[in-house]
Amino acid sequence: MLASVVHILPLTTIRRERVLPIPGKVLVRQGQKVAPRDVVAEASVAPEHLLLNVPRSLGVSVKEAETLIQRAAGDQVGEGDLIAGPIGLTRRVLRAPVAGRIALIQDGKVLLEVDTPPYQLRAGLVGVVSDLIADRGAVIETVGALVQGIWGNGRMEFGLMQSKLETPESKLTSDQVEVSLRGAVVLGGYCDSPKALRNAADIPVKGLILSSMAASLVPLAAKMPFPVLVLRGFGDQPLDPASFKLLTSNQNREVSVNAVAFDRFNGTRPEVVIPLPSSNEPPLPLETEDFAVRQRVRLARSAEVECVGIIQKIFEHPVPLASGLQAMAAKVALENGETVTVPLANLEVLT
Repeated sequence: MLASVVHILPLTTIRRERVLPIPGKVLVRQGQKVAPRDVVAEASVAPEHLLLNVPRSLGVSVKEAETLIQRAAGDQVGEGDLIAGPIGLTRRVLRAPVAGRIALIQDGKVLLEVDTPPYQLRAGLVGVVSDLIADRGAVIETVGALVQGIWGNGRMEFGLMQSKLETPESKLTSDQVEVSLRGAVVLGGYCDSPKALRNAADIPVKGLILSSMAASLVPLAAKMPFPVLVLRGFGDQPLDPASFKLLTSNQNREVSVNAVAFDRFNGTRPEVVIPLPSSNEPPLPLETEDFAVRQRVRLARSAEVECVGIIQKIFEHPVPLASGLQAMAAKVALENGETVTVPLANLEVLT
């Protein structure tokens, strides 16, 4: 059975594609060093349009509106520029709400094509451009520590990591999220406080890495202007010892947080990358593995700190579980000496 692989690695080679959603222009060259905020590629997005209703805005007929319009199709206008008027004792006018180009004038209405900046694709991490993807982007390669999670809100940032995680069972409270964390990537424990997220946005922080989070906070976390990355899952789940040791030992280092959505089909996971100096190039981590004896695994959705162990045996046939169901399972020796039987679907291979 193919296993779910989660990387918790103190030193590895990390290779990540940065790809535009539509064809565009690649702005970097192969072998170029890049910083997280460097633009790798950009593309022109479809322009937005605004319909300005002159008769309704000025309180006139369509025929009169056509005589009041001061612009022609194709004209460029800036924000606040006169579109139509003036009229009446109060000298009513209609001005452009934003900068753009007059695309069409018809029946007293003005269609304004809004100027939109190009979509810019950023590198997201410190590294070197190892390959180019024609018209789409580039492959960035770096060496460092890698910790992958379960859920992210789709944002990406880079900053100094400061820890509020004292133990694997720690909880992040709103009182802990205070002004000294401004501009930092905050490492915290379980969070069930909407106020903690709002405080982080008000400060603001550069990112939030949580051991776990209340499922009720997902809609709010998705709206945060910074990346929110959940390492273990939803509900009060302590951080596993491997992730806890790796992250807390690297506090006050600069980290890249890519809170991309977890997609088991293309292999993407939300992740924390910590660039580290290295005299050699460590191997790339394996992205897929089959379950095997002596593998190091983590119990998914476990509320216990001791959730990491070694597979001792994989059963050849489905076995009965405490729930009364039967499933393919493995016998796992946990690091605390306890031995448990766990469904394979509830195991994650740690590399």
